Amino acid sequence: MSLDIFTELKDAKSVGITGHIKPDGDCIGSCLALLRYIQKRFPEIKAELFLEKPERAFDHIPYRELINSDFPEREPLDVFVICDTNYERTGEAKKYFDAAKKRLNIDHHESSPQGTGDVCLVEPEAPACAEIIYKLIPGEYLDKDIAELLYMGIAHDTGVFHFSNTRPETLRICAELITYGFDFSTMLDETFFSKTLPHNRMLGRVLSECRLYYDGKLIFGSADRKQLKTAGATRDDTGGTVERLRITEGVQCAMFVYEKKPGEWKASMRASSDLVNVAKVGEVFGGGGHNRAAGCEYRGSLEDFERLLVEEAGKQIEGNV
Repeated sequence: MSLDIFTELKDAKSVGITGHIKPDGDCIGSCLALLRYIQKRFPEIKAELFLEKPERAFDHIPYRELINSDFPEREPLDVFVICDTNYERTGEAKKYFDAAKKRLNIDHHESSPQGTGDVCLVEPEAPACAEIIYKLIPGEYLDKDIAELLYMGIAHDTGVFHFSNTRPETLRICAELITYGFDFSTMLDETFFSKTLPHNRMLGRVLSECRLYYDGKLIFGSADRKQLKTAGATRDDTGGTVERLRITEGVQCAMFVYEKKPGEWKASMRASSDLVNVAKVGEVFGGGGHNRAAGCEYRGSLEDFERLLVEEAGKQIEGNV
């Protein structure tokens, strides 16, 4: 382990933490677990978490109320920590990172192997940032709520232990975490499996209109603002759609695109094999992620975005067949 939180926070009086825009379960769980550890071990330090407002599904997780989504102006922090991403995807929190006296980065994405900051801990082999955070927290500071947050982060980024990034070590860690007695079944139902009626209506439309490419190896689905409005859906209701596309028989790469604002599109991509490295596809458009889970954004027409995404993935498919 190349980072010692105790050493890095020595003499600090203020610490800030953030994650990426549109925070997911791993980002939220990692950031909150780190925040609570710092608050417990270093009560003399004022520690704060700045993060975009999480989706409704996370309303009932431990310490949800500690997330500051206002990004107020403030004095420079002694230490600022970015979790589960790099500088480019921190949104409004960039100003805190820029002004901080010391900057740390804890991440697990292959697309940012060097990290961002004065001290970086990047472990691309880790399936979730929460697994890295777990290793940073001495056992005596773990408790029921921190364990739940870490378990949530790991479960979300492994597809509840379904994705190929799940390691034996990952399962051993989660087995240890559930000994703390939290209700992991209910937590996963609320934050991962449960979907709203607008989501299901939107999903039905996406599935009925999706398109196959490269002899069924690649599937593409989309939802523009009109389709979202018709279903009564918001961006909070788009989560999990790409996974539903991915599990189509014969598909090895799935893409789902939705319209954030007029002419602004967000793509989520998943791969079932090494046929397509979706992180490399995302990087072409300024995004990134993991070999089998990545994303990016685009300004322009849906038709152009679909064509460009499919072409980029197609270069790998044709090269690997």
